[in-house]
Amino acid sequence: MRSRLRLADLLPVSTVGLRSRPGRAALSVLGVAIGIAALVAVLGVTRSSQADVLARIDRVGTNLLTVANGKTVRGAEAELPVTAGPAVTRTSGVLSAAATATLPVRIYRTDRIPSGRTGGLSVRVTDPGLLTTLDGRLLHGRFLDAALARYPAVVLGHYAATALGIRDVTDRPRVYLGGRWYTVVGVLAPVDLAPELDTAGLIGAPVATADFGYRGNPTRIFVRARTERTEEVAGLLGRAANPAHPEEVAVSRPSEALTARLAVTGGTTVLLLGLGAVALLVGGIGIANVLVISVLERRGEIGLRRALGATRGHVGAQFLVESLLLGLAGGAAGVVLGALVTYLTATNRGWPALVPAAAIGAGVAMAVLIGGCAGLYPALRAARLAPTEALRTL
Repeated sequence: MRSRLRLADLLPVSTVGLRSRPGRAALSVLGVAIGIAALVAVLGVTRSSQADVLARIDRVGTNLLTVANGKTVRGAEAELPVTAGPAVTRTSGVLSAAATATLPVRIYRTDRIPSGRTGGLSVRVTDPGLLTTLDGRLLHGRFLDAALARYPAVVLGHYAATALGIRDVTDRPRVYLGGRWYTVVGVLAPVDLAPELDTAGLIGAPVATADFGYRGNPTRIFVRARTERTEEVAGLLGRAANPAHPEEVAVSRPSEALTARLAVTGGTTVLLLGLGAVALLVGGIGIANVLVISVLERRGEIGLRRALGATRGHVGAQFLVESLLLGLAGGAAGVVLGALVTYLTATNRGWPALVPAAAIGAGVAMAVLIGGCAGLYPALRAARLAPTEALRTL
């Protein structure tokens, strides 16, 4: 009768080499695990980053436009007229608009700091409707209104407040702004699509006119348009802001920067996946190397099994299953490691931690496939050993 190898006996026989040399098996598993972890982590971190960007786009909307002073035909910086803000507000399809202007003054915590040490902070004049237009929010205090805009009151951006060491406004802290003392009445939360506001101190137009000679010419106008008419409104804003020279007006959509970031992230992901695939290939070569050595070391065992009736298929299946188990163990360990890296990275950066289910399934499947391919040659080599030749090593 032809000998048979039951499936119930195949697994214990195939794990003999793994159980007898656990250190070597662990190193083989580690090679595959690193490759799978790299693939899973790349996909997980990318998905988490994209989810954060999409959430920010949803939060601020795609209907936010900015109108800024551009360049003249001679390359000099253009100037928006005083009427730019009201004219933009009256444009068809515009829901709200808020004008801002940069002032040539600096803001400090005290009057003892040298004037050259600005810390990258600026001062901007703003309309009371800025917070509504941007759908922004305050961390502390209140925003400027028609009454506060007439007094030396300032609202700080998030970074500006941190740089100046102001965490709360209940005790009405003061800052030294343009050679005068201003009271901090509020602190803004970070504004995703207007990062220039995070490093600025915001004051009202009336007090800016009285203290710094502000003439009313805006440098940037934030516009909230009807979503379905955003493209149309963008085409109208240049002429509305500066009818005499619409070519000197720069109109942009801040959400396009986030959309471009998604595209860049996708391109980087392909590169990193390629590097992960190389690492996985190296792990597969490690499995093949370990199994070839195992075949050479266990020639006596193979010859004895063949002499007792084991067929070539039984011997080949033994080593093939061993390689598949190494790949499976490496895939499982790699998925866990990749998910952990994704979670730690996303948590550290404030992203939602997302690991695609497809990445988990594909990671394990690729590990098993690599293990099977790596074990194919050692299994065929073991199966081709003649019993008489193999028994000579005993």
